[in-house]
Amino acid sequence: MSASTVVRLAARSDFAQWLPLWLGYNTFYGRSGATALPDEVTRATWARFFDAYEPMHALVAEDGGRIVGLAHYLFHRSTTMLTPNCYLQDLFTAEAARGKGVGRALIEAVCAQARAAGLTRVYWQTHESNATAMRLYDQVAERSGFVVYRRNL
Repeated sequence: MSASTVVRLAARSDFAQWLPLWLGYNTFYGRSGATALPDEVTRATWARFFDAYEPMHALVAEDGGRIVGLAHYLFHRSTTMLTPNCYLQDLFTAEAARGKGVGRALIEAVCAQARAAGLTRVYWQTHESNATAMRLYDQVAERSGFVVYRRNL
C-alpha cells in the first residue's frame, strides 16, 4: 500500500468511483450480463450505507484521489454471543492495487470499526476458487471450518 493510500468511510460523493469497483466485484462472482444485479439493488445497497437505521457500512481505500478498494460490512446479533458480530460481506480492490496491501488495510479497518463498536468478532467468506484472496485471509484470520449452505426461495 502506498503512503498516500487512505482507508475511510465512504461518502455519498464517492458513488461514481465506487460503482466500477462494485460492478467488478459482482462480475468476479459471476453476477454480470444476464445474471447482473438489477440497478435498483445497487442503488438500494448504496443508500443503505448512509441510512442511520441500517446496520450496513462501507469503507473505501483511496490513493491519490482515486478509490482503489471497497469493503462492505454489517453488524448483527448472534444466538451464541452477547455482543453482535461483524460480517465483512464484500471486499474488492482494483486490479492495479492488488498485491499492494490494500485488501489487508481494508480488513484491518473493518476490524477497527468493529472493535470501536464493542464487537469481538469479524468474519467473512469467499469462494473456494479464490486462492489469491485466501492467501491473504490465511495470514490475517483463522478458518472457521464451517461450510456455507444456501437455499434460494
